[in-house]
Amino acid sequence: MHQPASSAPDALALAARIRGLVREAGFQRCGISGVDLGADEGHLREWLGRGFHGSMDWMARHGDKRSRPQELLPGTVSVLSVGLDYGRRDDQEAWATLADGQRAYVARYALGRDYHKLMRNRLQALADRIAAEVGPFGHRVFVDSAPVLERALARNAGLGWIGKHTCLIDRDGGSWFFLGEIYLDLALPTDAPASAHCGSCVRCIEICPTQAIVAPNQLDARRCISYLTIEHEGAIDEALRPLMGNRIFGCDDCQLVCPWNKFARRSDEPDFRARNNLDEATLAELFAWTEDEFLTRTEGSALRRSGYRRWLRNIAVALGNAPTAPEVLAALASRRDIADPVVAEHVEWALAQHDLRAGVAGAIPLRLIPAP
Repeated sequence: MHQPASSAPDALALAARIRGLVREAGFQRCGISGVDLGADEGHLREWLGRGFHGSMDWMARHGDKRSRPQELLPGTVSVLSVGLDYGRRDDQEAWATLADGQRAYVARYALGRDYHKLMRNRLQALADRIAAEVGPFGHRVFVDSAPVLERALARNAGLGWIGKHTCLIDRDGGSWFFLGEIYLDLALPTDAPASAHCGSCVRCIEICPTQAIVAPNQLDARRCISYLTIEHEGAIDEALRPLMGNRIFGCDDCQLVCPWNKFARRSDEPDFRARNNLDEATLAELFAWTEDEFLTRTEGSALRRSGYRRWLRNIAVALGNAPTAPEVLAALASRRDIADPVVAEHVEWALAQHDLRAGVAGAIPLRLIPAP
């Protein structure tokens, strides 16, 4: 990478021009930071040392490159962080889905198309626009695609502070937005870091279904429903299953309850609109998908990350937590003889939950009743 020489006025003008290009590229927020993440590096090391990353070995695989942009991409001196708003103003709909045990809850960010490709394309187009004005420069675009401490960089760029739930919060726009970055070898004036404004509020800590937020700014991923439903392979801890409710892919409770989200500026981006009726679908409907249907329906969707096996496992848990009803029991019975041992174990667990709730002495366990 090269480092273009520029006077302070030129750098200020370039930064202002870049902000304009960011808006033209379709992003709602942006900021510029340096590359010093020393304090965050210590926090990350402590978090990893406590095993809070669970089976996400990739969090530790790259050593300190995650907190040292100049080592990940030599020559980096500035980082442009951008934010892209997502979702409708559907908080009440989200709460209504969570309250209906027969419906499936999918995190708001995953209802539509996967944001990674959209943001990456826009960021690369933005980099190309910058190059057209200043000439070739060293850079790399990131959208959750490499070891990057994106929330820390965004905080330092003034986009928001890292809340007690570990999500980024903008006091003027809440937390419903995606992050992306461009590492630059352009020396640009930096923005003031965002200051924290959570105060004494602990709503996100109190609402967490599995109590995964063990302390302010300390998330134990091993208990987090987003981790359990998306990243975690194999069986889910039986003690956590009843706490997951009907959440089959991700969890939004900590954001839904955050008072700063009353200021959220939602964006009706067509790519983020719900697909496959995911904002209204029942657990039984989704449990009936074949693997081919799953692959077809989730093409270009973040849901692909879970894979079909975990998809069925997650829905089996949710069906076990659902109110006992003929359609719920029929859905579970239809998968009782599935060959996959992990899914089968969760189906048996779910049927056992309905047995326990029936509580009729001498009743034939539901899992032993022949499938229709």
